[in-house]
Amino acid sequence: MATVAVALALGLGACDGRSEAAPDADLVADAASPPASTETPMAAPAAVAAAAPSSDAQPASDDAPIFAALYPGAQIDGPAAQATGPAGAGGMITFTTEAAPDAVVAFYRERAEAAGLAPVNSMNQGAARAYSAASRKADGPMLEVVAAPGEGGLTSVQLSWSAGA
Repeated sequence: MATVAVALALGLGACDGRSEAAPDADLVADAASPPASTETPMAAPAAVAAAAPSSDAQPASDDAPIFAALYPGAQIDGPAAQATGPAGAGGMITFTTEAAPDAVVAFYRERAEAAGLAPVNSMNQGAARAYSAASRKADGPMLEVVAAPGEGGLTSVQLSWSAGA
C-alpha cells in the first residue's frame, strides 16, 4: 500500500500546473476567497462534505503550514520526513485514520482552498483518492494527499507539502 501511495504522490507531482507567468495573489489576504480555477474539482457527495471536519487540527510537523495539518484522530506511522529546498521547507508524513478516503480528501481540499491554493489535480482510482493544490508561483506552497483503503478497515494516508519560498 505504501508503494502505491508513493507512486500516486509522484504522479501528482509530475502534473504540477503552476506557472511563473501567472503571479500569485497575496495568500494571506485572499485566504477567504481562493483564486479561480478552470479545473473542475472532483465533486464530493453531501455526506462526505459534511463528514470533513473543519476543527483546528494539529500541524503535521513543527514547520508545516496551516493547510498541512493532521486529519483529526490520525494515527501517525512515524515522524514526518522534512527537507528544505528551492520551494522552501516541506515534508511528508504517513498515517492511518478511520475516516473514508473521500472524507480525508475533502478535509485537505477545504484547508488548501482556505489557504488560497488552487487545485492542480484530483484522482479516483478504485477506492483510492488523491488531490493536489498549489500556489500559482513556481516556488509557492503546495499540498498533495493520497488516501486509500488499508488494513483493518483503516484508510492509509500520505500527506506531502511545501511551505513555499
